[in-house]
Amino acid sequence: MGSKIVSDANAFVKFLKLCRDENNENCTYMDDISVLLVEKEELLHDIIGGNQPIFVCEKAQPKCEPEATETTADTSVVEETLFKVEQDLGPQPLSVMKARQLLSWYTMAQNPNMPQVEAPGTLHPLWVRCDKLDLCATAWLGVETVYSGNKTSGVKLYTVSCKGPTGDETSFTTLDELKQEHEKRHHASTVATKGYAQYNLFCSLKEESMMFESQSSVIASLTWNNVEKVLECPPLSSKASLNIKVAVGDIRSPLYQTYKEMEFLLALAEGLRTGETEWLEPMETQSAVDLTRALIEELENVGQGAPGHTSKASEKQKAKTDAIAAFSSMVIERGDLDFTEQLWEKMRKSVTSYQDVTECLKIVVKAVKLGKIKPWIHKDSNSTLSKLILQSYQQQIDAMPLTGLTPANMLLELGLDKIRKDFINYLVGKELTTLNYLRYYLDTEVELQEQVMRVRKLHHLLEILGTCSTFLSLPHDRLFLFTQSCLQYYKTSNYDEDHVFQLQIKPALISYFYEKEQPFSWAMEVSSGQGSKEVKTALYLSDKPLVDHISFDLDVPLDESVNGESEKMSYYRTMVSCSLISFT
Repeated sequence: MGSKIVSDANAFVKFLKLCRDENNENCTYMDDISVLLVEKEELLHDIIGGNQPIFVCEKAQPKCEPEATETTADTSVVEETLFKVEQDLGPQPLSVMKARQLLSWYTMAQNPNMPQVEAPGTLHPLWVRCDKLDLCATAWLGVETVYSGNKTSGVKLYTVSCKGPTGDETSFTTLDELKQEHEKRHHASTVATKGYAQYNLFCSLKEESMMFESQSSVIASLTWNNVEKVLECPPLSSKASLNIKVAVGDIRSPLYQTYKEMEFLLALAEGLRTGETEWLEPMETQSAVDLTRALIEELENVGQGAPGHTSKASEKQKAKTDAIAAFSSMVIERGDLDFTEQLWEKMRKSVTSYQDVTECLKIVVKAVKLGKIKPWIHKDSNSTLSKLILQSYQQQIDAMPLTGLTPANMLLELGLDKIRKDFINYLVGKELTTLNYLRYYLDTEVELQEQVMRVRKLHHLLEILGTCSTFLSLPHDRLFLFTQSCLQYYKTSNYDEDHVFQLQIKPALISYFYEKEQPFSWAMEVSSGQGSKEVKTALYLSDKPLVDHISFDLDVPLDESVNGESEKMSYYRTMVSCSLISFT
């Protein structure tokens, strides 16, 4: 073998080894090739299984020629080189010929039968972006090492080719054609087939109220064996999971009113944390002070604020009228609000300043101290005001200086107390969990800001359950297991509305949503062999390109419709083939 080929292979593999050892995420080889160390799923969109890091080779970003300019300083001429940084053009591909050369160097280094090429030890798989200019429209070439025990036994070479979108199903590769392509490479006597499909279940709703953009999504992912034809609907024997991402604040949510309550709580907590509060627009026309006085007078008139004596019917009716929800109702409100909870409801809808908060609480504390009211409160109430009222029952009231941030902290405590009880009432009342499982979220011994964050996590959980119970109508046993999973996740994880929660489910429970819909992603694969010698040939159909460095000519718009009804979806077509090269 030519000494230059061996030398080039050694140099390239030595460079990859250096990138791996130094964990260098982006470096340049021979001035014109960028080598990146990335996570596989970031670029290959689950085309290739596994989650180990990979090397990605692409064309290095071009630089402009430097310009020489003269500047005068102290009568001397200094040449200063100015470099122009070009605008980022995005990832740029290499030619297929260059990609094959890089893969051949990698393969030579892994081959134990070629001792003249220095063995680099274990290397991450190598993938090269290609320009799609060959007859096969190749967009990626990849190689990964195959092991037998601890010894290298061969490599797998991957080819990813792609075509632009079309809605013409006659142009799709058929199952028989995919099998023929696989058998041509591998001469397998028997093959297995597997199907994959993904549906956006929110898109299956046609109600007018659902026809605006949402940051939430419910994706059904299904897999099954023994595919019979392209784009077939998954059978009920499939394995199915729901991937659920819910952003709070959607006006269609059954918990929209709870979101508005949480919005005020979070604004108040943020103001206490930073010293600057952005007060929300009041929901009541009356001032906070007038509403508080009216509440006190109402209690004075009935003598005792026993449960049920203070009517909430009008407020509840107003909330139901104001709520705009595409889903069926998910009742979080309680009918047993005590005095402090009623006070919180009045104040959160009306206060616009710290002065409002202070004045309202002064009115309440004065009425309690003078014995004008002896309101009923829940025994397990934990707020400072609740404790003061409990003391008033025994006519032993501690001094309560309402200065500085004390009133705002007291109001925050009222909100936390009330919202926690709302959430307990729903979760425990619906038998979705127990108080023991909620202990982490209900802990009042931790710092106040931490209490707010834990209640915020519970709110997000309830928004997710609202989607599952009212939109998907999932049965109780699925909701129960899902609730435990979400509670466990948030015990150790930060609040994250972008997190995707996964729920295993029987296809029969969601077939109503997807059986008449078109999947946004569909794939079939033909496979043979076992273990490390398993090889696959696959076809992917997707509503978005699976390759991010290639532009496609769009022959047809992707969102055509006639009389408001969607036509057949146009799919990008991606073919993945694999070859196994054995060294033994």
